[in-house]
Amino acid sequence: MKLLVTGGAGFIGSAVVRQAIGRGHQVVNVDALTYAACLDNVASVADNPLYAFEHVDIRDRAALDRVFNTHAPDAVMHLAAESHVDRSIDGPSDFVETNITGTFHLLEAARSYWTKTGKPEGFRFHHISTDEVFGSLPRDPQQLFTEDTPYDPRSPYSASKAASDHLVRAWHETYGLPVVVTNCSNNYGPFHFPEKLIPVVILNALAGKPLPIYGDGSNIRDWLYVEDHADALLLVLERGVVGRSYNVGGENERTNLELVETLCAILDQKRPKATGTYADQITFVSDRPGHDARYAIDPTRLRDELGWRPSVTVDEGLEKTVQWYLDHEPWWRALQERAGVGARLGVSQ
Repeated sequence: MKLLVTGGAGFIGSAVVRQAIGRGHQVVNVDALTYAACLDNVASVADNPLYAFEHVDIRDRAALDRVFNTHAPDAVMHLAAESHVDRSIDGPSDFVETNITGTFHLLEAARSYWTKTGKPEGFRFHHISTDEVFGSLPRDPQQLFTEDTPYDPRSPYSASKAASDHLVRAWHETYGLPVVVTNCSNNYGPFHFPEKLIPVVILNALAGKPLPIYGDGSNIRDWLYVEDHADALLLVLERGVVGRSYNVGGENERTNLELVETLCAILDQKRPKATGTYADQITFVSDRPGHDARYAIDPTRLRDELGWRPSVTVDEGLEKTVQWYLDHEPWWRALQERAGVGARLGVSQ
C-alpha cells in the first residue's frame, strides 16, 4: 500500500512513517517543516526506497494536487496539525489556518484525486484527531470518552481539531469520500518535541531547572506510548469501517503531579544527582486558562472490533522515554534553540 502521510516529520507522524515502512508500505511524507517538525525523526528511513519526502504545506492546494497526481497514493493519513495548547492560546490564527483550512484543502485534493481515479473502493482518508475535542471529564473514574461523547472543545487548539473532524465527516456524508477518524489520548515517547510536558520535565531536571506543574498538579491525562498509537493507526487504516470513528487510549491515567514524580524517580535511578532528588525541583506555577480537568478514553470499540490493545504500560513507556532522551542529547539540544521552546506560553487571556 502507498500511504500519503501529512505531518510525517512531526512526533506522531514520524512514528507512523517509521512503522509503515518497517511493514513494507510505501510512504510519501508531506510536511511543511514548521517549528515542531524535524527530519531527523525519519532519518532511519530517509534512504529507504519505499520513502519519499515532499516539502509541502497542506494549505497549498496546487501543491497538494501535484503530490496526489505524482505519487498516486492508496490512502491518506492526515496528521499535520498545530497541536500545542499553550501556543494556541497565544496565537490561535495558526491553528485555524492549518487545522481547519489546511484540512479543507487536503480533503478537496483527496476528493478530486479519488474521483478522477474512478473512486477506487480501497481508497481511505484517515483523519487523526485528539480526545481534547470532547472537553473535560469529572474525576469520576467511571466516566470515559466514547465515540458518542458530544464535542465540547475548550481551547483554540481543541476547537480547531473539532472543526477539522466535522469537515472530514461532512466530506464522507456529502461526497462519499471513504474516511475513518481516530481520536487519541496524550502521546509520549521518543522524538517528542521538547516543549511538551514529559520532555520539559526530563530536560529541565537534567539542567537543574524548576519542573513546572500547572495549578496543583491534579489534572489527569490518559497516556499513550507513541509507538502503540502508530500501531493502532495503521490497524484502523487497514481494517477500520468506513465512516466510523475509533478512540485510541493507553488506559494509563495519571495526575500531572504523579507523572512528574514518576519521571523524577526514574531519573534518580538512571542519573542520580550529587545531592537530593529531582523531585526537589518541582515547582507549582499558575494554571493556564481553560485547563481541562481530566481526559480518559474508553477504547472498547477499537479492542472489540479490531482486537487492538496497548502493548506498553505507562511505567514501561516512561522508563523507555527517559532512557531515549538520555541517549539522544544532540537531537533535543538542537530543537531547544527553536522559537518559544523553554518559554512559558499560554498565559494571555
